[in-house]
Amino acid sequence: MKVLVINGPNINMLGVRERNIYGDESYEALIFKIKEWSKILNIHTEIFHSNSEGCIIDKIQESYGIYDGMIINPGAYTHYSIAILDALKSIEIPIVEVHISNIHKREEFRKKSVTAEGAMGIISGFGQYSYKLALEALINFKNI
Repeated sequence: MKVLVINGPNINMLGVRERNIYGDESYEALIFKIKEWSKILNIHTEIFHSNSEGCIIDKIQESYGIYDGMIINPGAYTHYSIAILDALKSIEIPIVEVHISNIHKREEFRKKSVTAEGAMGIISGFGQYSYKLALEALINFKNI
């Protein structure tokens, strides 16, 4: 199974920004964990990060026909990017949206995910472990 993990704006600042919300662990720690979880689950994983909406859309479009599933943390684009939603809806693979924080316990504008409509489900609020749950969800979906 091949899975693309896309991380959007400011995810690369984990461990630096808003530690009370996102924790003390760095982005490098997250990448290491995703790779380790992927090995255990026998998943080939590519991890991509961009702060640019257009680069994220390009990567989503490039994934068509290459990956069996996708995990995306759109960052702030979650709440307003119709363009990312349209890209997600165009590729026809299982997609899990993840969030490190519980977006429903945050500011009002963060409680709405525009991009969620392009995903089969959302995992939110379990810290970096949300990515492991998303990997397991893709495996479970593939085996249904």
